[in-house]
Amino acid sequence: MGLVYERVGTGPPLVLLHGLGHRRQAWYPVVSRLAPQRDLILVDLPGHGESPPLDTTGRSVRQALIGDLIDLLDELGLDYPHLAGNSLGGWLALEAAASGRAASVTAFSPAGFWRTSRQFSYARAVLRTMQILGRVGRPLGPALSRKTAGRALIYAVIVSRPSRVSPVQAAGDMAAFLAARKAADSILSAATSFTDFIPANVPVTIAWGTRDRLLSPRQALVAKERLPAARLAALPGCGHVPMTDDPRLVADILLRGSRAESGLVGHLGDGLPAGVRTALPRWAARPPVRPRGTGTPLNYFGR
Repeated sequence: MGLVYERVGTGPPLVLLHGLGHRRQAWYPVVSRLAPQRDLILVDLPGHGESPPLDTTGRSVRQALIGDLIDLLDELGLDYPHLAGNSLGGWLALEAAASGRAASVTAFSPAGFWRTSRQFSYARAVLRTMQILGRVGRPLGPALSRKTAGRALIYAVIVSRPSRVSPVQAAGDMAAFLAARKAADSILSAATSFTDFIPANVPVTIAWGTRDRLLSPRQALVAKERLPAARLAALPGCGHVPMTDDPRLVADILLRGSRAESGLVGHLGDGLPAGVRTALPRWAARPPVRPRGTGTPLNYFGR
């Protein structure tokens, strides 16, 4: 059994990849804005949502994640689709592009761009704390999901506007996060930095929420260093998972990043949506604050 996905819409194919511990429904807030112009494929990653468990038999975590995605693309007959992802999904989209399987990539707060091991250790500790609190608070999940204050608690680290998350979505997200624990633990244990090469004819957009509390917006500087041709865009007021924080802005960036004249036959043209900074946003242009201690970036999900 392959990865579970939903397909809706018309136009150039755009594959949407969620983050660690999430599920394909993370993209629902932007579907209605995208479907009239894009053939959307919303994917549950291995060990997440309704997809089969992450299978690392005879292969590394990195190989399993990339291999299962490429198998899905092959199954759907998509040689060079537009790819987009959030967090882990952003890393996976970039890796697929480095493997020659993307027309373009749009990544929202992608994993793999911490400058030091200390920065990654912080994100890993936060996610594991969320797992522990989620297991302890599981009996309260339905009640927390129904209240705005409860949703603020559930999404404290990853969403800046939890009131925009519906109770149904919150309950489903919490259940999915806990169910994905085994895969998440394997992925976190294997995680290191992204340093792969992406061909110059594959346009890349890196978007970062200015209120991301899990992966610092300053990591956009690292992304720009490693992907010099990439466009950077700030998402004002958005958190780590921006799709509910500002669906219109996220959809606009996805449409522009995946428009027909980009990909293998051109480059991103003029500008992103009004009010969105490109190139080096002001918050990323300042010299980064280096945490105490040292850390050497490794290859994300090293070979």
